Amino acid sequence: MHILIIHQAFAALGEPGGTRHHELALYLARKGHRVTIIASPVSYITGTASAVEGEAHPGVTIRRAWVYTAHHRSFIHRTIAFFSFMVSSFFIGLGVRKVDLVWGTSPPIFQGWAAWMLARLKRVPLLFEVRDLWPKFAIAVGVLTNPRVIRMSLWLERFLYSHADQLVVNSPAYVEHVQGIAPGKPVHLVPNGADPAMFDPADRGEAFRTGHALADKFVVLYAGAHGMSNDLGVVLEAAGRLKDRPEVQIVLLGDGKEKPGLQTRAGELNLDNVTFLPPVSKRGMAAALAGADACIAILKPIEAYKITYPNKVFDYMAAGRPVALAIDGVIREVIEAAGCGLFAQPGDPAALAEAIRELAGSPEHSRLMGLSGRRYVEEYFNRAGLAEKLLGILEEMTGTAGTKDGEAHSI
Repeated sequence: MHILIIHQAFAALGEPGGTRHHELALYLARKGHRVTIIASPVSYITGTASAVEGEAHPGVTIRRAWVYTAHHRSFIHRTIAFFSFMVSSFFIGLGVRKVDLVWGTSPPIFQGWAAWMLARLKRVPLLFEVRDLWPKFAIAVGVLTNPRVIRMSLWLERFLYSHADQLVVNSPAYVEHVQGIAPGKPVHLVPNGADPAMFDPADRGEAFRTGHALADKFVVLYAGAHGMSNDLGVVLEAAGRLKDRPEVQIVLLGDGKEKPGLQTRAGELNLDNVTFLPPVSKRGMAAALAGADACIAILKPIEAYKITYPNKVFDYMAAGRPVALAIDGVIREVIEAAGCGLFAQPGDPAALAEAIRELAGSPEHSRLMGLSGRRYVEEYFNRAGLAEKLLGILEEMTGTAGTKDGEAHSI
């Protein structure tokens, strides 16, 4: 079976960003299948050039499509970048031969149009993956405000959901939304998860801590995008309330459009207890999480985010680190079921500061909470098990269950 993935924000294991698709592709390749990924030539997180291209691993080929590179400047620039990738990925996809299935993913939703056209031209099934309810989230946050763009985006969402052969979502709460738009379409839940083998809960991250002057600190790490949705201004306000706890150091690791403003604000508030670090690759993330005593997961306090599964939370759990969670909804249910963190009301700096204070006040109890999260991921959100489920969906769609690569009905 040969699978073609269209994914502008794809990140390889050696790059910053979510590596769900690279990990799944490697699993499929180990099972004897081939995967071709068409991705942007620049990192969606940092805006810098992506170095991973070609057949980086046996069975997995990464091809880079041209894209307008100023997507961090404004929403208009980002929209241009989305459309440029939609067009360029389509033409590169035309040259990919003997494809058995096209896998589209959203966001950005515009690349789904290229995936649909390629699937129809190649006369193969289209699996459409919904990782984020765009444009619903963009409208709720206030990123998407132009009425014409909103109408066009909602139409495209309906079109892609309705014209995909099958759909995959990564949060159980997305199922109802998708089925409401495309009733009768098969919708499968393959949630975000983590590969526990990438992380060692016993590692205390001495090199990371020493290298960033954190050796004697209780390190509370946020790792991920610094964007409008991430509400990191609340983290800075919480840090201001923790100045009486000099042993607590908050580390904001990552990049994004809001980072310069956050750094300026931290300076204005004299937040010596906040450290900003550049993003690291997934391989580097293991060392960063090992150097943390606890981790922060946070999103803006809007209703839409109550139905999402942030990927970073599963990495935190796999690393055996307790979570200060400022996100309500389904991910809160996971944290509470696992007994691996403390909930803080989203948008409330005092509540977040209190959760961090409690974690720092009992390091041994926090460590046990983290280990509880690790066990929960191993049982319920292990990426190997999720990849096996996905493989079953792909084989059912292509009729290749039990066949070897090359025996499928490739076009």
